[in-house]
Amino acid sequence: MNSPKDDVLVVGAGATGLATALALSEAGRQVRVIDAGKLGGATSHGNCGTITPSHAPPLAAPGVPLRALRWMLSPQAPLYIPPRLDPALWRWLLKFAARCNRHDWLRSAQGRAALLNDSRQRLADWVQHYQLDCEFAEKGLDYVFRQQRNFDVHAAECGALAELGIATEIIDGGAYLRAEPAFNDGVVGAIRFPGDASLRPDRYTAELGRILRARDVLIEEDCSVRSFEPHGHGVRVQTNRGSRDASELVLATGAWSPRLAARLGLRVPIQAGKGYSITGSCAMQVPSRPVVLKDRSVFVIAWAEQMRLGGTMEFSGQDPRLNGTRLQALEQAARQYLRQPIGEVIHERWYGWRPMTWDDMPILGRSPLHAHVWLAAGHGMLGISMSSGSGQLMADLITGRAPAIDPAPYRVERFQ
Repeated sequence: MNSPKDDVLVVGAGATGLATALALSEAGRQVRVIDAGKLGGATSHGNCGTITPSHAPPLAAPGVPLRALRWMLSPQAPLYIPPRLDPALWRWLLKFAARCNRHDWLRSAQGRAALLNDSRQRLADWVQHYQLDCEFAEKGLDYVFRQQRNFDVHAAECGALAELGIATEIIDGGAYLRAEPAFNDGVVGAIRFPGDASLRPDRYTAELGRILRARDVLIEEDCSVRSFEPHGHGVRVQTNRGSRDASELVLATGAWSPRLAARLGLRVPIQAGKGYSITGSCAMQVPSRPVVLKDRSVFVIAWAEQMRLGGTMEFSGQDPRLNGTRLQALEQAARQYLRQPIGEVIHERWYGWRPMTWDDMPILGRSPLHAHVWLAAGHGMLGISMSSGSGQLMADLITGRAPAIDPAPYRVERFQ
């Protein structure tokens, strides 16, 4: 079947695509969203739902390559790279390693902070304005440490974070344990980020879908792209459900973006960073706010009826297997830190592919090859955190309005 021409067609019904659709709808544009799967069913589904300006510092930091070399061959380490012949991955890793210096760290941190801070406030506004039922909470987030050296290194960075507009509180280990009885003895300190927030990601995307449908935005699930045909007045998209014509096309397809962008002649250096989570019933004792078990890079968050352990980074391509060793690493970290690491009932063991760029910043803006094609991808581990700010920036660029933040750091031309 063929459909009438759409004003804007958004490919991808994850957090970024849905937020872009909402911001465009608010700007008065007619929008259609299509997805090869279900709304919010891919990477947006099983993450920990933290809204984290605290994560402005990029992964590419001084000292990371040496730590990565120690980790990369251990299946239980925070970073795991199974040995395989993949020239694109090794080129990506070399680019990433080249940015592990203070100058590039600061440039990426500034770009990430601008988008994260804008998105944090914008999301709170959306929750209030649209009454989003997604367990949104503004309790902050804690980094918790059992290794004194690691705690000292991160505490020393708090001054640089303050320059990025990110507030911190340093807490002594003894004081932290007295306030947080869910933790085992051995905590040497914690860093609190009072400006962070959290939500349940599956409910967040479901609520965005509800609002969009109420605004007459058509969302088509199980609608996969087969080809693109850009032309002078827009783009024709061939799908398994017929063709879709649009004046403007937005690719918000996460880790699948390189494959789709290649059909348009675009090189998008995104690698799929595989992350894992375990969702279960709540333990009797849980941390009072979301925490990162920082020595092991594992997140813990408790909602009203569930809690989730999440983390790890695995560069294994788009391997669809659930790696039990990686899941065990989450549970072992939680047992080391928490008296009750998770509840008795396990609801889901999950993995998802994070779209990682080597400069750890998203790609937001117009394609340099096609006037009517736009990219909104590469958010790494921060898709939920950056979703509302990214959506608004995309809407501003598409409609020609002055954007709230400088769009230059996120342009795809930096990779061309």
